[in-house]
Amino acid sequence: MKPPSSLQTSEFDSSDEEPIEDEQTPIQISWLPLSRVNCSQFLGLCALPGCKFKDIRRNIQKDTEELKNYGIQDIFVFCTRGELSKYRVPNLLNLYQQHGIITHHHPIPDGGTPDIASCCEIMEALAVCLKNNRKTLIHSRLSPTVSV
Repeated sequence: MKPPSSLQTSEFDSSDEEPIEDEQTPIQISWLPLSRVNCSQFLGLCALPGCKFKDIRRNIQKDTEELKNYGIQDIFVFCTRGELSKYRVPNLLNLYQQHGIITHHHPIPDGGTPDIASCCEIMEALAVCLKNNRKTLIHSRLSPTVSV
């Protein structure tokens, strides 16, 4: 049975029935100047590359290639492996490695905070990257808002 012609096709559309096209815009990186802490470097912040969740449809290959083209050398990832799977990028850490990007995985559950020992470990690793003039990026799932 066909729907009445007066009903629009979109009323019968389901996001599960047709694949939604991946986002074509370049991945957005906010660059945080670290001059306030006597460091001449900038720290990159961005949302989860390749994320596919609700209305977010990033392309993991394109995003990773863009990060490499930006010259990113080190990435600090705070998502848990479960979150990486949930946002459909379970192999993201391996993909970074394949692109020659050093990955610092410090999983912090969504909405959680790291303990003091983990904070110190993250800060020490970050300081080493910046001291060695490595182009460094931090990401979790959400897009950052940076105001300086």
